[in-house]
Amino acid sequence: MKLDGIASFVAVAEAGSISEAARSLRLSKSVVSERLGELERTVGTRLLHRTTRRLSVTEDGAAFLERARRIVREVEEAAADLAERRGTLAGPMRIAAPITFGHMHLGPALFPFLADHPQVELILDLDDRRVDVASAAYDGVIRHGAIADSRLMVWRLAPSRRILVASADYLDREGTPRSIGELDHHKGLFYSNRGAADWRFLGPDGVEIVRAKVALRVNNGDMIRDAALAGLGIGLLPTFIAGPEIRAGKLKVVDIGVRPEPEFIFLAHPEGRRPSAKLRALTEHLKRSFGDPPYWEEGMSMAASACTSVL
Repeated sequence: MKLDGIASFVAVAEAGSISEAARSLRLSKSVVSERLGELERTVGTRLLHRTTRRLSVTEDGAAFLERARRIVREVEEAAADLAERRGTLAGPMRIAAPITFGHMHLGPALFPFLADHPQVELILDLDDRRVDVASAAYDGVIRHGAIADSRLMVWRLAPSRRILVASADYLDREGTPRSIGELDHHKGLFYSNRGAADWRFLGPDGVEIVRAKVALRVNNGDMIRDAALAGLGIGLLPTFIAGPEIRAGKLKVVDIGVRPEPEFIFLAHPEGRRPSAKLRALTEHLKRSFGDPPYWEEGMSMAASACTSVL
């Protein structure tokens, strides 16, 4: 069984097509097809269903895929370890991150790291959905919020906080809530990936969950910010998204006297899998780049600072 055949199978299964896999492997489609055929003959079973319209993994292929990924990853990490022994960070590294945070803050922090380490091959997937890091082929996942998955090790990158915001037009029209109870009568802009109990505040008797009237439920922070700017309701947004609009006076901070649960930006990786030197180096680089308190807190108004406290 040849390693290049296993690597080709993993690439095709993850890409969903031979053409995409060939591009990622920098090979011709015919070479990838030939390697797949040789692998299937060697293992004595069909690993992929091929039709003119789609390609999918067979039942045997799915059973083989998890171990095939591990084999490819181990070889890549072994090669990277040799490079690191020579003082060089090298090899592939796959990271997932939220879309808005990736555009606004992660990209500007990543680019100097990649310039300093040109042999690192970063694969960055920007997606707001929750990724199963333990089973997916990721070295690490960057997320904002809390994490309760015991299969993961978590490195804190930066403190974060969320604040209630709305446009002046909305507050003039609907009134400004001054207590947690008054939020129930307002229209809320909710982040759907966090579920219905997302608005969690630290009251005098512990955590209080607010369920305002739903004006919008969406899985993207940019859309929540834009809906708040349009006067559709009140949104609970991290300052790394809402900060520019608050500083410009386009969004107002709604102070209800209690703060949301504290959160942070973190990088998670599977427990039991030794993090590579390049993942550790990236983590330290991101910590320095974001700062503590993070740079996106600079210039925030006294109103925003009084509403909640930084971790």
